[in-house]
Order: sequence, then structure tokens, then C-alpha cells
Amino acid sequence: MIDESLLVLATDVLEKCRARGIMVAAAESCTGGLVCAALTAIAGSSDVVDRGFVTYSNDAKHDMLGVSRDILKQLGAVSPECAVAMAEGALSRSKARIACSITGIAGPGGGSPDKPVGLVYVACAARDRPTQHQRLLLTGRDRAQVRLESAKAALRMIVDQIDLFPATGAGDPA
Repeated sequence: MIDESLLVLATDVLEKCRARGIMVAAAESCTGGLVCAALTAIAGSSDVVDRGFVTYSNDAKHDMLGVSRDILKQLGAVSPECAVAMAEGALSRSKARIACSITGIAGPGGGSPDKPVGLVYVACAARDRPTQHQRLLLTGRDRAQVRLESAKAALRMIVDQIDLFPATGAGDPA
């Protein structure tokens, strides 16, 4: 079952996208498709959701989204640069006008002093706009909470980007 607060945000994304004729895509790592699951849990979402990429491994991030091996090797999958590259890769490999990405360490293991459990980067790319990203530090939360809060942050970023598009009600002009 999907968290009710996540569904509320997903409903907002779908309604705002419909009003502007915008399709969305998501590239997810530590959330494993939670954003897409929330969006597609709502009947009729196929007119807004273009596709989702679950890219848990570095190879998947590179192969499916075009994240450079240099970013993955030098900065790591849990970095703002990787989040931006994931969002931009999802955008370029879809019909969407907005794409989000999530990469982080949900735990309970896998953290380090430099990158603790609960460190997550979320990004949102929109055609013809600079890609936005944010750092979340969700320490002290369990795996499910890290994943849920990360998915909520991504949906909020999409809403913020959608609000910059004029309302048209027309089909996706992408």
C-alpha cells in the first residue's frame, strides 16, 4: 500500500501536468520506483506518466540514462552531479517535459563518514530550463522513511517546476 501523503502529492502532480499538457518521467535508484508507483496508482495517469527508470546499479545508470562513468567513478552514484545527470538522462530518453531523479543511501547499511545513511540527492530537469537539485540528509530514519521522504521531495520538485509552465489544457507539446 502506498502512503496517503505520497498519493496526495502524486495527485497534485497529475492534475497540474494535465492542466499544462505536460508528461513526466522519473529515474530512481534508492526509491526503486516509488515515485512511479505513486503516480501510476492513480487511475488515468497514463496521459501524464511517460516512463520510469529504476537504475539501482551504476551500470544501469550509465546504460539506461547515460550517466558518465567519470561521474560514477570520481564522484559516486550518491552525488548531486549523478542526480542531475540521471534527471537529464531521463528527460532526453523520454517524451516527458519534466523528469525527476533520486539517488541516495536508504540504509540500514552502505553509509560512510562522507556519505552517511540517509544522504539523498534529488534532481528535477525540465526542457529548456536549468536542472534543479537538492540534498536531503534524512539521518535517524529507517529505510522506509528515507525512501518515502525522498519520493515526496521529488514530487514536490516536479510541482515546483510544473508551476513555471503556463496552463494550457492541451496535449503534450513536447
